[in-house]
Amino acid sequence: MDFSRVSGIQPGLPVPHTLRAPALMQVVETALREVLVLEARVFEDARGFFFESYNQRVFQAQTGLNPRFVQNNHSRSKKDVLRGLHYQIAQPQAKLVRVVAGAVFDVAVDLRKSSPTFGKWTGTTLSAENKRMAWIPEGFGHGFLVLSDFADFLYQATDYYAPDHERCVMWNDPEIGIQWPLKGAPVLAPKDRVGLPLRQAETFP
Repeated sequence: MDFSRVSGIQPGLPVPHTLRAPALMQVVETALREVLVLEARVFEDARGFFFESYNQRVFQAQTGLNPRFVQNNHSRSKKDVLRGLHYQIAQPQAKLVRVVAGAVFDVAVDLRKSSPTFGKWTGTTLSAENKRMAWIPEGFGHGFLVLSDFADFLYQATDYYAPDHERCVMWNDPEIGIQWPLKGAPVLAPKDRVGLPLRQAETFP
């Protein structure tokens, strides 16, 4: 789905002043223009903290996007587990992801052949401590490596999981060249061990 048509705002362009929320969320650009890192305003005192992890009006005002989330997922993974690089070739999902326990190195790869950044990647650390979120649009592969003893990872997705359409690009494809912060071999699921090189994988137009 082209969310710019829903919101009436072109992603990547300045948002009109009248739509700007009062600094409840900051948007951090990445090496891939469409992939965003989001920093919510955290209210913290001696009791603990509070923040809005998602507010549709604030998200739209700050990003120009208006996604409709239909599925929430929660995974727990142990240290050195690497999941990815996953995507759905049909029923593609955009995802808003964050970590509520532990820390991960989160990665997105542009899988759109028509894009000037096809095959390029960007990565950032998401943790319970920094409370950052990442927006992974449709047309991108996604994966993460667990940096802590374990990590609880939350996903909000714009389409339902469709196993028949799930695809996996090789996590260590030298053509992509992701610089994972690994000291040894990662722990992989069977499907991630047989991920395809980018040159052989089904990709988006």
